[in-house]
Amino acid sequence: MTRVGALVTRVFAAAVLAGLLLVGSTAVAIWWTARQDARPASDAIVVLGSAQYNGVPSSIFEARLEHALSLWEDGVAPVVVTVGGKAAGDQFTEAEAGRDYLRAAGVPEDALLAVPEGVDTLESMRAVGAAFAERGWSSAVLVTDPWHAMRAERMAEDAGMTAESSPTRQGPAVQTRGTQFRYILRETAAYLLYRVTGESVAGAPGIG
Repeated sequence: MTRVGALVTRVFAAAVLAGLLLVGSTAVAIWWTARQDARPASDAIVVLGSAQYNGVPSSIFEARLEHALSLWEDGVAPVVVTVGGKAAGDQFTEAEAGRDYLRAAGVPEDALLAVPEGVDTLESMRAVGAAFAERGWSSAVLVTDPWHAMRAERMAEDAGMTAESSPTRQGPAVQTRGTQFRYILRETAAYLLYRVTGESVAGAPGIG
């Protein structure tokens, strides 16, 4: 092998190693963030939307809403913000379904804010950021699935909020180690895509 060939091989190997280290460190960071539970006093609790069926939250969405309800009852924030748009043909947005669920659970109307926008996390966080700016709010506690927390925090901060997360520990996204592993892999790819391109991806619950 010539010197040039050897140099190319070493550069390629170094690039592959750097890529593997980046992916590995991101996956570990996602796992670590998923294990945290930050609940500082904030302007609002923000519940990331997920699927709803004719106004009834899916099991993943319901787990998030129940956790947000617990945080509100503990006095973490005076307002719960639900966010998320709707798919073609739906009668309800995710934000409306979440708001109605919490209202039925006893949260008063003036402690609820529905932001019915966003088909993925990035659009939702930008819409919530605009709603915060209109009201002079700045701090948020985000409620989502554990593996989604790090990317949601990053997108919220990029939308102008000071955000920490209190992930739900219930629901299908945390039931088995196999499920957890798949979510971490998918979130690693989604997080790196966002950091490199500034774009989000729509997909399975907690991934968009």
